Amino acid sequence: MDPDRLREYRAKRDAARTPEPVPQDAPKKRRRGKQPIFVVQEHRATALHWDFRLEHDGVLVSWALPKGVPTDPRRNHRAVRTEDHPVEYADFTGRIPAGEYGAGTVATYDRGTYTPEKWTDDEIKVELTGERLSGHYTLFRTGGPDWMIHREKGQDPDFAAVPDDLRPMLAIPGTAPTGAGWATEFKWDGIRALCRVEGGRARLRSRNGNDLTETYPEIKALAKTVSSAQLLLDGEIIALDEAGQVSFGALQARFGTRGAEAARLSRTNPASYLVFDLLHLDGRSTLDLPYTDRRQLLESLELSGPNWQTPPAFPDTPVADVLAAARAAGLEGVVAKRLDSPYQPGTRSPAWRKIKLTASQSAVIGGFTPVRRQGAAAGRPPREVGALLLGVPDEAGQLRYVGKVGSGFTEHDRRVLLEALTELAVARSPFATAVDAADARVATWVEPAVVAEVTFGEWTSKGRLRHPVFKGIRPDKDAAEVVREP
Repeated sequence: MDPDRLREYRAKRDAARTPEPVPQDAPKKRRRGKQPIFVVQEHRATALHWDFRLEHDGVLVSWALPKGVPTDPRRNHRAVRTEDHPVEYADFTGRIPAGEYGAGTVATYDRGTYTPEKWTDDEIKVELTGERLSGHYTLFRTGGPDWMIHREKGQDPDFAAVPDDLRPMLAIPGTAPTGAGWATEFKWDGIRALCRVEGGRARLRSRNGNDLTETYPEIKALAKTVSSAQLLLDGEIIALDEAGQVSFGALQARFGTRGAEAARLSRTNPASYLVFDLLHLDGRSTLDLPYTDRRQLLESLELSGPNWQTPPAFPDTPVADVLAAARAAGLEGVVAKRLDSPYQPGTRSPAWRKIKLTASQSAVIGGFTPVRRQGAAAGRPPREVGALLLGVPDEAGQLRYVGKVGSGFTEHDRRVLLEALTELAVARSPFATAVDAADARVATWVEPAVVAEVTFGEWTSKGRLRHPVFKGIRPDKDAAEVVREP
């Protein structure tokens, strides 16, 4: 072995340009009896990664970890062996200038001492004692510069991995609660989504489990602002219209896009993620904590960026006051949440109440009628959707007809809906109740799988929507979870 283990380190750096320590002498072995140190540094270079360094034989033996130090014993992380660093590097933080090797910023994630348990050319076992990291870890070689780092089992009985299959907690429609013990939040007209953050990467999932990450690439950068924290966030993806108002319609153009098209729309029609709950934090589930504690932890994260925010909550403030502010801001309403309520995944709970300023309803599309044009031949395939035939499942799961909506569409909407719904065409009506005869004669029936959102005036005595207006398709909702709003 080269007696000067820093030779490669010095060759990659210009001591006159970089603020990093660049000692000219060969390293000296640490004196016996002193506990060796470890350091983990967050390195925002070309790609975000974490540098894991162990003091050994007078140098910091180093690996780059693209996903950080693992916290889940079931998931090993890749570790790429890099050049040895001087022990003085454990104290370095700051910016490496552009043009220099490793250009970017370096910050300390954790530092402490370690006890070596095994050290060979192919396997290293250590016990770390730091402020954020502690316990037994193993590094093992997989080939060339590639290693893996593993957290040993059984060290933290309270540890929980970030869940990947939760469904959001839902509010019931209701009236404004009175008395103390409630917090009120604005209700946002967008798509509900959970955001899983781990290893500096974010993944978005809709309330029905669809992956939205590549549809909204501008939100992925949120993960880089929370270092290597493990989080599960609950929030709403929204977009603004030309007047700067929150608009579900403005979000429609983003649905289903990926790749270059999603990247283009992220610049011309950017979305934002409004975070209002925290369900998991660094190996600990927060589901059983009361709302107030979850909210305090969420606000401590200070999530604020170009495409994500933590909107305000108003504890023990009269709901009517917050509702008035929502009306002034052109929002659709508020959600009142009990201060002592735990988070109940997938449950529509009375501990959360939504109070709307305008009547809106999710409804399942069971068919459509064509645009009626003068002179069109009978039986000719439709070229555009004229009206959607809507239903709401009853308690037995049967689809009950609640009326049709024929307004609120753009010409683009009518053509896109025709293409999507024609693929779902079926021979028989999916409705358990009768559709108006005139509409039934010309209807194309479809599999009841697509959910539309409409605003309306009121429910009629026959259970129909009065004056409905189409707002958009709800890809984040399953047909089976649609319920009638009061």
